[in-house]
Parts: sequence; C-alpha cells; structure tokens
Amino acid sequence: MDRRNFFGTSAAAAATGLAGCAVAGPGGAAPRTPFAVPATYIPVVGSDEMFPVRRIYCIGRNYRAHSIEMGSNPDREPPFFFQKPTDAIQFVALGTTPDHPYPPLTKNYHYEAELVAAIGKAGRNIPVASALDHVWGYTLGLDMTRRDLQRAMGDEKKPWEIGKSFDRSAPIGALHRVGQIGHFTDGAIWLKVNGQIKQNANLNQMIWSVAEQISNLSAAFELFPGDIIYSGTPENVGPVVKGDVIEMHIDKLPNLSVKIV
Repeated sequence: MDRRNFFGTSAAAAATGLAGCAVAGPGGAAPRTPFAVPATYIPVVGSDEMFPVRRIYCIGRNYRAHSIEMGSNPDREPPFFFQKPTDAIQFVALGTTPDHPYPPLTKNYHYEAELVAAIGKAGRNIPVASALDHVWGYTLGLDMTRRDLQRAMGDEKKPWEIGKSFDRSAPIGALHRVGQIGHFTDGAIWLKVNGQIKQNANLNQMIWSVAEQISNLSAAFELFPGDIIYSGTPENVGPVVKGDVIEMHIDKLPNLSVKIV
C-alpha cells in the first residue's frame, strides 16, 4: 500500500503543528499557505486513529557485531543518532508485499531490520528509569541504506545524509499501542531475502536499550509526541537488487515484507 494513502492533503491539516512547533494565523486560525504540504501518518492497529509523525530518529551501530562489521569499536563508542525526513515513511500494511523502488545513484542498496519505538509523551533530560513511560507504541521497520554513498561521504568526512535520508528509505508497519503489546527487552529479530535468513539476533543484544536511547536523545533534543526512534540493526546487513523480496520479523509483531522493483 502506498504511503501517500495515509497523507493528509489539506493546507489546514498541513499547518496544524504538534507541541512546541504550532503556527497559527490571525485569531488562532490556520494560516493561509500557497500550497498544501502533506503530513505523514502511521495507522494504529485496532483503531481508526493515525499516528502523526513529527521526527524520525535512528541510532547507529547499536548491536555489537554490526558495529564491528561496520569498522567501529563498540566498546568505546557512545550512542549517536541521525534523522530521516518524515516523508521517507513507506507504510506496509499487514499481509501485503508492496513494491519498494530501488533508489537512484546507488549500486549497493542495503537492508537494516529494526524495532521502532513511537513517542507519546514529551520530555527533556529523561531519566532511564522513567524513559519507557514516554513510549506510546511499537512497530518494526527497515532502515534502507545507499551504502556506497554513505561510505563515500564518510571517507570524505562529509555528512552521509544522502545514504540514509531519501525517498521511501523507512518502510514501516502499523503501530501497536504499549497497552496492546507491552515493551520489548528481548525477543527474536530476523530478516530474510528471498526466503533465506540474512539477519538473526535478539533484541537483548542492543548495546543501548530503548530506554537508554530515549534518555540519551532527550539530552540533545526535546522529544515530543509524534517522534519515532529506529533502534538499530543486527549484524549481516547486505545488498538487495530488483526482484528481491525482503521479509522481517520481531517476536510479538506481524511480519513486514517489501519487494524491490
């Protein structure tokens, strides 16, 4: 299912801000705009509600073996984060395998399977002990990566946004409320390409737990409802080509799959 089916299309909807970033015109009305900018939403399981996406945060190298395969020393590295634009979201409906376009400019397109946490309560400098109180729900997602572009920019000591933050680089499933699904401290996470296991790990192998990620992020950014956090990928990331089918799994969540076209 195309992510555009879940975008608001009116100028009023586009102008409605979340906490900390609302803009209003005269008398509190929505401001007049020259064109409508679509908002990004993720469906909520068992509800007609849509979760509005404010920011997409991603943690880098959060599994020890993956950190090593990427040439880093996980024993000395503090957590670091990057962002994707909200319109990188490609919603994947349960039981479907939508087309995922192979992006331009790359010859080395990689999958990264990740648990995604959705924030529902604002906060800054959040203690680890209370960090999970800020989580509204969970789902699974893919952090798709133009690896050759990411590495080239890294070698030149330039930002590697071009390798991470492009159209549809964040396929994602519907959100499950914490009350429905609970929190995730362990459980299998795996990814297959054309039925063959590529990534296979446990969520308890994260270097930084979801609670620790939230605490660290909130020291640098004030978190707001609508923020989502891609929580890192296990080892054995690798390339896909047109025609490949990716399937990923996290215990307690329905599988997600896309076809590269």
